[in-house]
Amino acid sequence: MKFKNLFLIIFYGISISVFSQNSNRKFIKLISNDSVVKLQTNDGWYRIKPYSSKIIETSFIPNGETFNPHSDAVILKPKKNSFKVYENNQNITISTTGIKAIITKNPFQIHYYYKNNFLISERKGYEKTDKYEIIDFNLTQTEVLYGAGERALGMNRRGYKLQLYNRAHYGYETHSELMNYSMPLIYSSKKYAILFDNAPIGYLDLDSKKDNSLQYETISGRKTYQIIASNQWSDLVSQYVTLTGKQPLIPRWALGNFSSRFGYHSQKEVENTVQKFIDDEIPVDAVIIDLYWFGKTIKGTMGNLEFYRDSFPNPKKMIANLKKKGVKTILVTEPFILTTSNKWQEVVDKNILGKTKLGKPYTFDFYFGHTGLIDIFKPSAKKWFWDIYKNYTKNYDVAGWWGDLGEPEVHPSNLIHVNGTADEVHNIYGHNWAKLIYEGYQKDFPNQRPFILMRAGYAGSQRYGLIPWSGDVNRTWGGLQSQPEIALQMGMQGLAFSHSDLGGFAGANLDDELYTRWLQYGVFQPIFRPHAQEEVPSEPVFREAETKELAKKSIELRYRLLPYNYTLAFENHIKGTPLMRPVFFEDISSKKLLIYDKTYFWGDSFLVSPVLKSGIKKQEVYFPDNFNWYNFYTDEKVVGGQTKEVTLHRNYIPTYVRGGAFVPMIKTIQNTTNYNLKNVELHFYFDKSVKESEGKLYNDDGETPHAFENGNYEILSFESNYKKYRLTIDIETKTGENYSSSEKEINLIIHSVFKKPKKVKRYHFKWDSEKHILTITIPRINTKEKQVIIKLSK
Repeated sequence: MKFKNLFLIIFYGISISVFSQNSNRKFIKLISNDSVVKLQTNDGWYRIKPYSSKIIETSFIPNGETFNPHSDAVILKPKKNSFKVYENNQNITISTTGIKAIITKNPFQIHYYYKNNFLISERKGYEKTDKYEIIDFNLTQTEVLYGAGERALGMNRRGYKLQLYNRAHYGYETHSELMNYSMPLIYSSKKYAILFDNAPIGYLDLDSKKDNSLQYETISGRKTYQIIASNQWSDLVSQYVTLTGKQPLIPRWALGNFSSRFGYHSQKEVENTVQKFIDDEIPVDAVIIDLYWFGKTIKGTMGNLEFYRDSFPNPKKMIANLKKKGVKTILVTEPFILTTSNKWQEVVDKNILGKTKLGKPYTFDFYFGHTGLIDIFKPSAKKWFWDIYKNYTKNYDVAGWWGDLGEPEVHPSNLIHVNGTADEVHNIYGHNWAKLIYEGYQKDFPNQRPFILMRAGYAGSQRYGLIPWSGDVNRTWGGLQSQPEIALQMGMQGLAFSHSDLGGFAGANLDDELYTRWLQYGVFQPIFRPHAQEEVPSEPVFREAETKELAKKSIELRYRLLPYNYTLAFENHIKGTPLMRPVFFEDISSKKLLIYDKTYFWGDSFLVSPVLKSGIKKQEVYFPDNFNWYNFYTDEKVVGGQTKEVTLHRNYIPTYVRGGAFVPMIKTIQNTTNYNLKNVELHFYFDKSVKESEGKLYNDDGETPHAFENGNYEILSFESNYKKYRLTIDIETKTGENYSSSEKEINLIIHSVFKKPKKVKRYHFKWDSEKHILTITIPRINTKEKQVIIKLSK
C-alpha cells in the first residue's frame, strides 16, 4: 500500500509538472464545509463543489465580484458529505471515490483526475482581456474533442475556434461552423466532459492555435464549469443528462410519420394531402402547418397568430376531422410580431416586446418584414404567449407546436430584455421558449405529453421536451452526408431526438435517389419527418410511383419497429441514453473509430450504415468487434472486428442486428391510434457464441406524462440462455402498480436456426428450411413468466 501511494504521488507530480502554469496567481487560504471548498487567491476566490463521484463544479469569482448561483443548464443538487479534503504544504486534494481535484499552491494550478487517471488541468485558468473573460486549459496531445452543439465539421472538432451564438445557416452541406444550436459543452475521447455553465455569447477555442490548449471565452457572466467523468461512454452521457435534466418521454405518435412542407396554403390542401396518405395506405400520424395558417403570404403576416379564414374557413372542423382519421395537427409559431400584423398594437400596449435603451419597443427589419421580438423572459410576455398556445390546445385540439426562428434568427445586440442585453441571453432564448410551453402544459394540460419542435436551445433544453432539428439543410447529397454526424453529436449532448428534414429542405432539387436514401436513413433516426420547400414535394404521396413505393416501404418499416423505438425513447427518458450512438461507444479497438460516423448503433441491437453517395453499388461497412452481426434483411452473418465491402440494394440501406439481440416488432399500421401489443413479433438473432442475452419492451398508453413514474406501464423482459444445444427463452411481464396488462400473443421468430429442432417443449413450432427461421407462437402472455425450451439439432 505504501508503494502504491508513493507511485501515485510521483505520478501526480509528473502530471502536474508537464503542463504550463499560471505563475501570477497565488494561493492565500482554504475554507471548506460539507458542501463546498473555497480557495482564496490574490485575484479572487475559487469555489469547488463536488456533485457526486463523477461530477465536480469549479467557479472563479474575481475580486470585486459576487458569486452568482443561478444556472440555466444545471438542475442536479449536489450530494453533501460526498468528498474529503486533504492539505499539505504543496497541494490541496479534493477527493471523491471517483473524481478528484488536486490544487498546486505555488504556482497555483488545478488538475482533475478520475479513478487516478489524469483528465485535464487549468493552464492560465481565469484571465480577462479588453473584450472577453477566458478560462484556459491544457489538453493532452492526442485527445479527440466532440460537442459545442450543432456543427458540420466531422466528428473531431479539435482545431476549430467555434462561436457560441445560435444562428441559422441556410442551405449548408458538408461544412458548417455555426448553426442553429450551439452549446458551451465539450466531450473528450478520454471520457470526460466540460460544461461551461454560462449563458452569454462567446467562443470555444478547441486548440485552434495547435498548442494543446482549450479556452472558453465569454463577454460576461459566470466563470463556472462542471467536469463530468466516467469509464463508460453511455454512462458519461447519462451523467451529463442527469446534471442538466432528463428528456420527458415523448408521445408515441411522435415516432410515426409526419406530413410536412413549407407550406400548406389552405385547409383544402391539408385535408387533401392527408387523405392521399390514407388512400395510398402510407402510414401518417401528424400534419404540420407552416406559416400560411395565419396569412396568405410569407411576408407581412408573421405575428397574426390567428387562422386566416379565407384559406382556413373552419379550422376546428378540419382538426377534428383529421383527429378522427388518427392524424394530429401541429402549428408553427414564431417569436416575431411584425408591425403589420394584427397583434402589433396589442403587444405594444401590453409592453411585452424587447426594448431600446430608451424603453421603446425595439423594431428592426428581417426577411419577413419590420418586426419586434417577444421578450420571452418577461412574466407578462410569457403569460401572453402561453395564452395563445393554451387557446389552440384547449379549444382547437392542436396536438403539438413547432417553434421556428427561435435562435432568435435576428437579434440585435443592443436590444434590451428584462434580464439583460440580447447578447447576454441570446443563447437561452429558445431554451426559455421551450420552458414556457412545457411548463404551460404541466399547469393546464397535465394529462397530455407536449410535442415541442424547435431548432434552437441551450444545454439542458431536453428537460423541457425540446425536439431539435438540424435546420435548413440543402437538398443535396452533401446535405445528407453531414446528418449522421450532427445527430450523433447532439445525442451525446443530451438532445437525443435531434434529426433532419428528411429529403433535405433548401432548393428545388428533384433527385429521387437522394430522397429515397434520405428516407431510408430516416427509419433509423429519432424523428421521421420529411420537410422541404414546396417547389419539390417532401411528401411521398406526391412523388413518382417507384419513389413513392420505396418511401412507403421505409415508412412501413418505421411503424413495424415502433415497439423497439418506443423502448429506446423510454431508455432515453430514464437514463439519458442516445437513440443513435457512435461506434466508439462500444468499440475502441482502433483510434480511427473515435472519428468514425459512417456507421452507428441504433439502440443496442442495430448497426446502421446510411448510403450517402449517389449511384454507388457497394460501400464499406465497419462491423464492431466482439460480436457477430446479421443482415436485417437477409440474415447473412458477418463476423465483427472487420471492415467489409457490402453490396447495396435499392430497397434498403445496410442494416445489421447484433447476435443474441431481441427485436420486438408489430405488423404495420396506418397510424398509432391503431397501436397495440395483442400480436407481437419477437425476433431473436440466435448466435452460438452468445451464451446469455437480454432485451425488453416498454409499453404504456403513449400519451400520459410520467406514466412510468406513476406506475402506469408494463415491461416485457426477454432473456436467452444457450448451453449444449439447449436454447432457453424466458419472457416475463412486469407491470406498474396502476397498470392493467392485457393478454398478448407473441410470435417468437428465431433467426439462424440451420437445422430443424429436435423438440420445443410445450409449444408447436414451424421451421423454414430455406430461410433458417424457427417460429413459435406463445399465447396468453400476461403477468406470469413464460419459458420456451428448445432442443436444437447438432
